[in-house]
Amino acid sequence: MIYLASPYTHPDPKVREHRYQEACRCAAQLIRTGHHVLSPISHSHGIAQYGLPGDWAYWESLDRRFLEMCDEVGVLMLDGWKESNGVQAEIRIAREMDKLVSFLPAAGGEECHNDQDWRGSR
Repeated sequence: MIYLASPYTHPDPKVREHRYQEACRCAAQLIRTGHHVLSPISHSHGIAQYGLPGDWAYWESLDRRFLEMCDEVGVLMLDGWKESNGVQAEIRIAREMDKLVSFLPAAGGEECHNDQDWRGSR
């Protein structure tokens, strides 16, 4: 199963919504091509709207558990992924767990990856 890491936290709710939509789009594309995907942003965005924080510090323990359940991590390279505390922590934790980490281009098109070259290394 692929853990889809993507940036989320931002002061502008429109940016958060855009990031959520892109994570869902990418997860759907991966599922459509036969992958099993767990997208924490797709899961937690709606839940967080009911008074829960949206930052990594709050979701870290749940996301660590999700990471344990997955075989690999795909990082959706949306604007802000390099600066995201959550994404950088997810990459670090995945590598500590000896999980495959891959980087998925966020081109804004139908595809969120090229099946031939999106998979990375441990």
